[in-house]
Amino acid sequence: MTTAATEQPGAPSRDRPRHRRRELGEHVAGIVAKLQSRALREPPHPEAVSALARLRRGIGRTPGFDYTLQDYLWVPDELLGRRPADDTQATDTEYAVHDAVTLYALHQQSRRERMHVPGRGLGDALGDLVRAVSGPDGVRRRFAALGTASSYAESIYHLRSLTTMLREHQIPLDYGLLADDLRTLRRPEYRATIQAKWGRQFFRARPAQTDAPEETTT
Repeated sequence: MTTAATEQPGAPSRDRPRHRRRELGEHVAGIVAKLQSRALREPPHPEAVSALARLRRGIGRTPGFDYTLQDYLWVPDELLGRRPADDTQATDTEYAVHDAVTLYALHQQSRRERMHVPGRGLGDALGDLVRAVSGPDGVRRRFAALGTASSYAESIYHLRSLTTMLREHQIPLDYGLLADDLRTLRRPEYRATIQAKWGRQFFRARPAQTDAPEETTT
C-alpha cells in the first residue's frame, strides 16, 4: 500500500505526495501496471495491444460483456463486497474495476508514455490539465459537470471526455485510486463525498496566485 509523504510548499502537482490506495485500488493498479508494461515494450506485446483495443470498446458497458477480457477485469471473491439481491447483477466493485480499467485503455491509446502513474489522483491530473490546455474553460466546464453529476452513468460519461483530454496532453493518472473512488461513487449516499474529494485535489493542484488583482476606484 502506498504511503503519504510530507508535501513541500509550491511543489508541482506531479511531485505531490501519493494518495493512499485501498485493497481494491492495489488490485486494479497491479492489473493496469502489468498491462501497461506489456503494451509499452519494444516491440509491444501483441496480446496487450489487442486487449487495450477490446477494453476501449467496453467503456460504459456492463461488466462481463467480453469473456476474453477476464484476466483484466476479474475481481477476487474477497473484494466483491456487498452483493445485490439479484445475484445475476454486477456488484459495485465489479463496476468500479470494469470502468477504471476500460478508461485506462482509452487513456493509453496511441501513447508511448505511461498513462498510469502511482499516486496521481483525478483532481491532481485535472489541475495539471487546466495549465496544459490553451482553453482551460473547457476543462473547468467538464469538471464542473462531473462534480454535479446526479448518477453514476453520467459520471462515467464525463470521465470519458476528460480522460480523452488527459491522453491528448500526456497527463497520467493512478487507476488504482480511481477504482477506489468509483466503487464509493456507486453508492448515491457517498457520491457528494467523492465529488468533493476530487474538487479538493483539483484546487490543491493549481498553483497559488501570487499577485492579487489591483483594486480600481471610480
